Amino acid sequence: MGHVTLVGAGPGDPGLLTVKGRQAILDADVVVYDRLVGPEILALMPPKAECIDVGKRSCHHPVPQWRINEILLEKAKEGKRVVRLKGGDCFLFGRGGEELELLAENGVDFTVIPGVTSALAVPAYAGIPVTHRAFASSVHIITGHAKAGGELDLDFDALVRHKGTLVFLMGVSSAPMILAGLQQAGMSADMPAAMVERGTLPGQCKVVATVGTLAQAMQEAGISSPAVLIVGAVCALSDAFDWYDKLPLHGATVAVTRPRQRAGTLTHRLRELGADVISYPCIETETIWPNMPVVEALAAIEQYHWLVLTSPAGVEVLVQLLRAADMDMRSLAHMKVAVIGAGTAKKLEEHGLRADYIPAVYDSAHLAEGLIRLVQEGERVLMLRAEIGAPELPELLAQACVSFDDVPVYRTLYRSGRSEEMAQLLADGAIDYVTFTSASTVHGFVNSLPEGTELTGFLALCIGPSTEKAAKAAGMRTITAAHATIEAMLTTLQEEYHR
Repeated sequence: MGHVTLVGAGPGDPGLLTVKGRQAILDADVVVYDRLVGPEILALMPPKAECIDVGKRSCHHPVPQWRINEILLEKAKEGKRVVRLKGGDCFLFGRGGEELELLAENGVDFTVIPGVTSALAVPAYAGIPVTHRAFASSVHIITGHAKAGGELDLDFDALVRHKGTLVFLMGVSSAPMILAGLQQAGMSADMPAAMVERGTLPGQCKVVATVGTLAQAMQEAGISSPAVLIVGAVCALSDAFDWYDKLPLHGATVAVTRPRQRAGTLTHRLRELGADVISYPCIETETIWPNMPVVEALAAIEQYHWLVLTSPAGVEVLVQLLRAADMDMRSLAHMKVAVIGAGTAKKLEEHGLRADYIPAVYDSAHLAEGLIRLVQEGERVLMLRAEIGAPELPELLAQACVSFDDVPVYRTLYRSGRSEEMAQLLADGAIDYVTFTSASTVHGFVNSLPEGTELTGFLALCIGPSTEKAAKAAGMRTITAAHATIEAMLTTLQEEYHR
């Protein structure tokens, strides 16, 4: 018999998924998920896991609840580790209890991992503390979902009498009835109230008004589900405590084209700054193996005096190759190391080595100029880099009679297929910026799009001159970081966005 884990995925912001919930997803054989679970969380699913979309969202259940319960039981009986991934918290209007009943009746072991509920997170992202000593000492969470026929089964008199903050989930369509019911029960029409759509997500939209005016304000703003209704004096604090809408990149949509395994830092920092990030990896790297030239180079490593690495990917491949040859970084102790860029130097330091030379300008030509100046007569250089690398580096070294071996250790693979979805986003003007951290990401991005796709509707954020050159050659409008680092790219982006 297998095991079922109910995991609350949180309200939308992928950073609000709990550590324990994340680990459960990573360990799963089967993931049964609702449609409101965000793509960044769904991307955590193991490649070999069976993924079952039950399509469940507010007022739309294409897979009925009884069938979802049966799926969990069936997969558990197959001996699988099953994760039931639910938006928000499993037990707060999530019908998690119903899903456990059938498992308990059949003796299936289960675990529940609570999630961050939108009832608390959404107000917090809107600058609304649900309790405050000067305003409210209690908070009440209520389903705003109306029964068939549009009737609400709520004790409005009790809700008003408690004088606490009221948070209504699933209450967009019934909001006018809720607000009218509260007034009829004696609540002042001047009581502050707010509706927050897509809370905790970059597209968050909030309307702050009063119980008497919010229904009209919602209609004018075009508020739709999913949204949370908050009623209480604490809503008056929203403007003063609003931190999310004030993030420097709030409202900007940015596509990140870095390889999946290298996109984390940039994606994380963009989200911290408030941007809506679309992960769109355009290249991947693949170690070249078998690879007799690198085997021969490592076997004769003592003959080399300089090691040249031109990318973080090259550093990672070097570590893999040393391990495969039953070697480690100590084998390089006699060598000096030259790299292009702070990113490569940082990756090298993670493995215990510091670069001896980094050119002031992060490109192959300036790296070659530095090596020509530093490599002494009789010394030999080992370059470990991409199968198709910048030609300037070997050409300039050869012209200067520097002795070297240029050994390809990895190849760059472009994104397969043509993405009509990305082309449509560009055509709709839905993407403001596309980040490029190498010329190869530019080529991969262009190759991933249908021929004739317009490339002038966004700004290409480039990490350096060679990347900028490739983007301009493709017909893009560009902005380029002052230095070839992720932080410099982010600084340039913020300056441009506010300009």
